[in-house]
Amino acid sequence: MAWSKEQLLAHLDALGITTETTQHAAVFTVEEAKGVRGQSQGAHSKNLFLKDKKGPLFLVTVLEDRPIDLKELRHRIGAKNLSFGKPELLLAVLGLEPGSVSPFGVVNDTENRVQVVIDADMLRRPPLNFHPLTNTATTAIAPDGFLKFLEAAGHPPLIVEF
Repeated sequence: MAWSKEQLLAHLDALGITTETTQHAAVFTVEEAKGVRGQSQGAHSKNLFLKDKKGPLFLVTVLEDRPIDLKELRHRIGAKNLSFGKPELLLAVLGLEPGSVSPFGVVNDTENRVQVVIDADMLRRPPLNFHPLTNTATTAIAPDGFLKFLEAAGHPPLIVEF
C-alpha cells in the first residue's frame, strides 16, 4: 500500500527533518505549478521517471527550467537507452500518479529498484520544493534534510552537475 501525504510528513517529522507544506490546486505541469506557488523561495523541480532499456529505473530531479537531453543524460548516469517509464510502472514502484512525481516517492520503493539522480545545482538553492506524494501540495525541505530522508529510505542519490 502506497504511503499517504500524512504518513510521509509524519515520517519526516520522526526523522527530525523540518518541512513546511503548502496546499494548492492540483497541478500537472511545471507551468501550472509556477502559477500556484506565489512567492515561495528556493529550488522548484522537474521530476522524470525513466527506464533504461536494460531494466534499471531512475528518478531524475532537476531544476524546473533545466532542459534535459536523454541521450546526454544516459552517459552521465551510466544508462544505455533511456525512455520515460509507463504510468503503470510509476504507480507500481513509487506509488505515484503522473503529475505527482516526486523524489519523496522512494518511500514506496521497498525493493530499491530506483536510482535517484539529483541536479547538484538544486542542493545549492534552499529550500527544495517537492510534491509530498500528491500534486495538491508542495513541501519545502532543506537540502541536508532531503539527503537525510533519501539515506533513511535506502536511496542514496547520484548527484550530477548538469
